[in-house]
Amino acid sequence: MMRLKKIFLILFLIVGMQYSYCQIYKFQSTGFSVLEKNDKGDWGKWSDLQNTSLIITLDTNKNRIIIYSQEIQLYKIVNYETKQVSGDNEINAFTCSNDDGEPFVISIITRKNQGNRKQLYINQKKVIIVYNIVNFIDTIKK
Repeated sequence: MMRLKKIFLILFLIVGMQYSYCQIYKFQSTGFSVLEKNDKGDWGKWSDLQNTSLIITLDTNKNRIIIYSQEIQLYKIVNYETKQVSGDNEINAFTCSNDDGEPFVISIITRKNQGNRKQLYINQKKVIIVYNIVNFIDTIKK
């Protein structure tokens, strides 16, 4: 009986350790803007910031980022890049792919000099989308 308890304890610790490394982060967007390349391949201007309220999920269990917009955007995380910290920004970047298999980078940038404001950038070949985001838990408390 004592041996069985020890086995259950060891199994519990092993399973618990695995779950502690995998997490799901939820954000809520408050606005977005788009930057597109023109026919000549030059970047245009950022669009006006549009208000939005979308849920964005970073799921490290399933290696994906999901943006719950009118058309759900699902991005597979191919690689977790090294976190970069500068004087003003903290950047967590992910090499991702979409349904077409094209690689691109999604970054979550924390602007330290702007009250730790967070932004999510989707950097594709012909378009960049930026979402202003807040932690989903913070939106529930307000």
